[in-house]
Amino acid sequence: MNILQSRKKFNLLLLLVWIVIGAALRFTNLTLKSPWTDEFATLVFSLGNSFQAVPLDQAISLETLLHPLQPNPEAGVGLVWQKLLTEDHHPPLYFMLAHKWMQLFPTSGEYISLWAARSLPAFFGVLSIPAMYGLGWVAFRSQLVAQFAAAMMAVSPFGIYLAQEARHYTLGILWVIASLCCFVVAVQHLKRRTILPIKVVLVWVLVNSLGIATHYFFSLTLFAEGIALMGLGLWHYRVGRKRGIKIVSGSTETPVESYPEKNLAPKSLNWWRILAAAMGTGIGGLVWIPVLQGGYESQMADWMMLNRESLLSWINPIFQTLAAWITMVSLLPVESSSLGVVLASGAVMIGFFVWVIPFVYRGGKTLVRRVQTRWDTGVLAGFVLSAIALFFAITYILGKDLTRGARYHFVYFPAVILLIAAALAVIWKTSHKLHNFSLWRNRGQIVIVMVGVMGLLSGITVVSNLGYQKYYRPDLLVPIIEQASSSPVLIATTHNTLVQTGEMMGIAWELRNHDSSAIKNPQFILAHQNQYHCQESTCPASTTLEQTLAQLPRPLDIWLVNFKATVADLPNCYTEDFSQNKVWVDGYNYQLYHCLANDYEGSSASDLP
Repeated sequence: MNILQSRKKFNLLLLLVWIVIGAALRFTNLTLKSPWTDEFATLVFSLGNSFQAVPLDQAISLETLLHPLQPNPEAGVGLVWQKLLTEDHHPPLYFMLAHKWMQLFPTSGEYISLWAARSLPAFFGVLSIPAMYGLGWVAFRSQLVAQFAAAMMAVSPFGIYLAQEARHYTLGILWVIASLCCFVVAVQHLKRRTILPIKVVLVWVLVNSLGIATHYFFSLTLFAEGIALMGLGLWHYRVGRKRGIKIVSGSTETPVESYPEKNLAPKSLNWWRILAAAMGTGIGGLVWIPVLQGGYESQMADWMMLNRESLLSWINPIFQTLAAWITMVSLLPVESSSLGVVLASGAVMIGFFVWVIPFVYRGGKTLVRRVQTRWDTGVLAGFVLSAIALFFAITYILGKDLTRGARYHFVYFPAVILLIAAALAVIWKTSHKLHNFSLWRNRGQIVIVMVGVMGLLSGITVVSNLGYQKYYRPDLLVPIIEQASSSPVLIATTHNTLVQTGEMMGIAWELRNHDSSAIKNPQFILAHQNQYHCQESTCPASTTLEQTLAQLPRPLDIWLVNFKATVADLPNCYTEDFSQNKVWVDGYNYQLYHCLANDYEGSSASDLP
């Protein structure tokens, strides 16, 4: 009894160590990276505010642009839902929780605190560590697998990246883990032919419904579970027929596992209960169909469209998916500003995977061969393969490239971690059998230690902004504006959806926090046009820009940022030549016009500098 209690305390203490490490990584430098447009959507809608409050087609101040980020004391969760229904395309559960969560923290001046907004997904990310421990135990009844799964989740660069985004993906991961627990329990009851409890069915339906209410892509998890279960049912049917033929012919072959006949449940009963769980989940998901058919701007999903005329668009999804898989385990500073560091990081990562993959493969083969782990490993692997197949089917058949967003792989991420953890557990236990020479006796255990070290270094890479950098980098653009502009600044963009508003908010947020003395009272203009791109000579956004410019005092520096319209020669303005030293900025394409004072009204273009 004392030994059992000591082991239990040791396992709890070890799990606590993983939780502490994971929490430290997720909360370190939580506000280091500038917020980007998706995060601004979370902030605005969670506050119960609207992007429509930002005026279009006119010059506005920084304060006006950031006004939707001010807390609204009169807003409740009902208003949060209302704004999502009319302006966005995401279900409301996370935004409602974020609304309540952010009320617990003080504001950052007059605006909402970025730390408060990001701390909720970071908190959910920490919860995913003990949740993975629970999934590992439920699936394999092994403390070693459970501990490895928790440890890998704690240091996974992909998990840390999602945890430091003010978005709903870490809550979605928790629902994926919970759904997989129910999925595995159902499979185990099928395996033992014991009755699947009704309470498990009800919990499964509830978890799945909450998952859909968090992110619609959670439905990919459910479809992958369904495909894996159908595959299991087909395999079970074929094996059953083969055994029946052998028994009739006089074979003495015994089943893989046998139980007293009186304890066996009817084969169809569990399948009916699984079907009931699927039907209940379907009902829980149907309520969102009217929302999906609502009046939100469908152009916001256009960035995922697959360009079928480009060969590169057909190849990219493969490499984008490989990148997501790799970063679930390892990510060194491949986004460093130093080319040497990038090349060295890439070489080390390649060498690491070449060394580790054979060991993981060997552990996986052992899992499949063992009677005790064959079913669980098979259905989890089937689930992962089904999810991947769905991604590629949606990408190549429906033309929506889901692989462009690495974050969408959250729908099967926990299963990948669990399978790798289970394979590593096999290696740990059998490492002394791998080689006859004492020099190599603990090689398998060394591999596992190196996996942990690589994971820890990868987590540090993410929190240091050397990996998984944001898609938009206003922190790089603002210094360029400061250096090139000595006159008042007008930052102009074309507006099509709230995405462009978020892009400008990123610049305004960075200017506000940069405490710049070089740029005082910057102005912004969001020139609306229904087309995302306009190549005509009289684009609506270009006309708006010219009319606004005529009303503003000079001298003036006009920064065209992500301006998707043809711009004619602006009167008494000349372009800054960045051809020799233009700095590439992720998410922002920019061009600078210096517009001279009114004294130059009569000057020709040749007289301009």
